[in-house]
Amino acid sequence: METRQKKRSAVRLWRLCPLRHTLLCLSLLWTAVYFLTRGDRTWMNALCRDLVRPWHALAGRFYSLVRFSAAEWIIALWVVIGLCFIVQLVLHFRRRGGWEALWRWAVSLCTTVSVIFGLFCLWWGVYYYADSFTETSGLERREISAAELAAVTQHFADLANEYSPRVERDENGLFTADLSGLFDHSTELYRAVEAEVPGLAGPALRAKPAVFSRLMSMINNTGYFFCFTGEANVNVDCTMALLPATIAHELAHQRGVAREDEANFAGIVACLADGDAAFAYSGALMAYVYLGNALHDTDYELWEQVYASLNEDVHNDLRAHNAYWARYDDSKAAEITDRVYETVLKTYGDDRGMRSYDACVDLLAVWILDRS
Repeated sequence: METRQKKRSAVRLWRLCPLRHTLLCLSLLWTAVYFLTRGDRTWMNALCRDLVRPWHALAGRFYSLVRFSAAEWIIALWVVIGLCFIVQLVLHFRRRGGWEALWRWAVSLCTTVSVIFGLFCLWWGVYYYADSFTETSGLERREISAAELAAVTQHFADLANEYSPRVERDENGLFTADLSGLFDHSTELYRAVEAEVPGLAGPALRAKPAVFSRLMSMINNTGYFFCFTGEANVNVDCTMALLPATIAHELAHQRGVAREDEANFAGIVACLADGDAAFAYSGALMAYVYLGNALHDTDYELWEQVYASLNEDVHNDLRAHNAYWARYDDSKAAEITDRVYETVLKTYGDDRGMRSYDACVDLLAVWILDRS
């Protein structure tokens, strides 16, 4: 008798919102499959090759039909939905609603979160357990000596000096460029490097400037790839000097380069191979920043020598960049989002967390040293 009653109760609960229950079960099933099988490299590679990469190409082409970022409005919709859930819950208790309405609310919330998370695991998480860009492109990491690090840092400092007079500058002597032109050029940015690094092949899609760029700065974000729409979104509120290289970084994610250090490397190499002065300068400057930070911590005297070799225009761009981000150093929002993203990266097997951005140093060093 008791078993029959339980079955009837379960059936009654299911009938309250059958579609939401079905979606919840399917998303939980997929998420379980993902976490149980993510260690199977062959399976993850197959998903990337046959499902995820084609999806990003298809979605990217579809959303490229509009010049604005669809991702921003989808995220805004999620925020509105979240607020609606909160309002519904408050109204439910104020009106002393019945348990059936509360159950529907709980199932709706769980279904929404589960579906989004499950799709995120599919459209992005599988990359971290498939063959990495470093592996597929034949790159090899190795220990870099202080002398080698200084030589490569000097190489990119020289490139930044070389390109700095060839870019536009504003009345304050800072790097500037036509934003629309930068984003229009982004469609062809990877063409030159594809022949040398086939792993970077992908559809010619335009990166998109973010409307909510100031908000992105407040949470210490320069750009993001939105795996649901296949769009590369870039913060255009910050200083211009590293903006072209940031565009290249986000486009690397769009081409299946998931890990942050590899995306930094791919973006810098693409900027330099492309040859456009604005992108080449920005790529060289970004490479110098990462390599210079590593050299500063490794051998301060060598770093001083390289830093002193930068011309005044490059120094001004670096000072403006540092001054801009110093405004958000104490931002609680940035601290929270950094912790969240740190957790996300570690969840997907990257124990370096936020430090993974800096790990492009050895890739850049080997790339240059092997070609010198």
